Amino acid sequence: MVSTQSRDLGSGKITKLMAQLAIPAVVAQMINLLYNIVDRIYIGHIPEIGAAALTGVGLCTPILMLITAFAMMPGTGGAPRAAIAMGRGDHKEAERIMGNCFTVLLLLSVILTVVFWIAAPDLLVLFGASKSTLPYAVDYGRIYILGSLFVLIVMGMNPFITTQGFAKVSMLTTVIGAVINIILDPIFIFVLNLGVKGAAIATVLSQAVSAVWILRFLTGKQTILHLHLTYMRLIPRTILPCLGLGVSTFVMLSTESLLSISFTSSLARFGGDLAVGAMTVLTSMNQLLSMPLQGICQGGQPIISFNFGAGKTDRVKAAFRCQFITCIAYAVFFCAASLLFPRVFAGMFTSDTALVDYTAWAIRIFLCGAFSIGFQISCQQAFMALGEAKVSLLLACLRKLILLIPLIFILPLFFEDKVFAVFLAEPISDILAASATTCTFFLRFNKILHRSNTGK
Repeated sequence: MVSTQSRDLGSGKITKLMAQLAIPAVVAQMINLLYNIVDRIYIGHIPEIGAAALTGVGLCTPILMLITAFAMMPGTGGAPRAAIAMGRGDHKEAERIMGNCFTVLLLLSVILTVVFWIAAPDLLVLFGASKSTLPYAVDYGRIYILGSLFVLIVMGMNPFITTQGFAKVSMLTTVIGAVINIILDPIFIFVLNLGVKGAAIATVLSQAVSAVWILRFLTGKQTILHLHLTYMRLIPRTILPCLGLGVSTFVMLSTESLLSISFTSSLARFGGDLAVGAMTVLTSMNQLLSMPLQGICQGGQPIISFNFGAGKTDRVKAAFRCQFITCIAYAVFFCAASLLFPRVFAGMFTSDTALVDYTAWAIRIFLCGAFSIGFQISCQQAFMALGEAKVSLLLACLRKLILLIPLIFILPLFFEDKVFAVFLAEPISDILAASATTCTFFLRFNKILHRSNTGK
């Protein structure tokens, strides 16, 4: 099985491999997105309290993003290194990497559950919760926090399934959980009349099932890399490079949390609960854009990483080219659709007429630069696949920390319409960051491949 998998990644047709790996990964990301937005869709349509409840759940976004960021750090850092080790024929090192990453995930789950459970009410007020939205935010957030263990296992270990080439299995991980979540949501929210609490309970239960599925696969007969207790003892020389590479993803996701705080606090100040509610929808739409792009890059990562480790530079270039073109095409399509049909997207999340009107206006400002995200993500994720942790980290910081967050607070100083200025910060930073990232990648790409060939 190992030799067959290696032969496919090392010599199979690139476009066919990309389709085999990327399509299930995209489907998995889209279904995984349902974990984040299906609750909001149902909650936004709860009679009488839908708009306030939707805003409250949206205020939990920074906490949820931080949990995801910690989950993805070992996974996205460890999976490429495991693939590179497999490309070099070092199977035991690949399993040691996976075992060490699993141990880190267990430790993080304990720490995050305790810290966020205690701090949740104060954090939510800091994020901009009002008296009318805080109860819904606390109810949803604390239940979700209790399920952090399952979230970390699913988000942190699924990349190790994809990087072995089992894209369909990886997809099923999210399909199973998402289907359960979609079925349980209306039962807990409407039938059992649990409202926001019911949505959180449904999400936690569905994530628990997905976590069990992953562990059964990685300890079963079908997998190439097995999760062994022997390899779970932390070894600094094994885990530290993984965490170093994964820091880039952690920064990208954790700064999303900081970014969410910056947006909601500014919008609460200038536009009130209506503007914050619109931002909840915009956050979900951003995920509709970015998560399929992440799925495309998850399909490209095993091919790029394996062939980079094997010194096959022509195949690395071909895989990146396919990934790059596909990401740009999707981003352009999404940008056009959102600008042409903003009310359709807004109406998915709420039946409140005032919120739909406000959100449709905000979409045309916030997402007018969305086409550039295809350039940004494809190049940055390629740096990750090539093991370029420092460059990927710098580029992760550029868009959000250096450009977007300062612009959120600077632009309102120059515009009479303060809310318009806050939303305008997004497309400006998207285009500037994508330009810098793309130029950096093409300037460094051949040099990185040359080091692979020379072994330096």
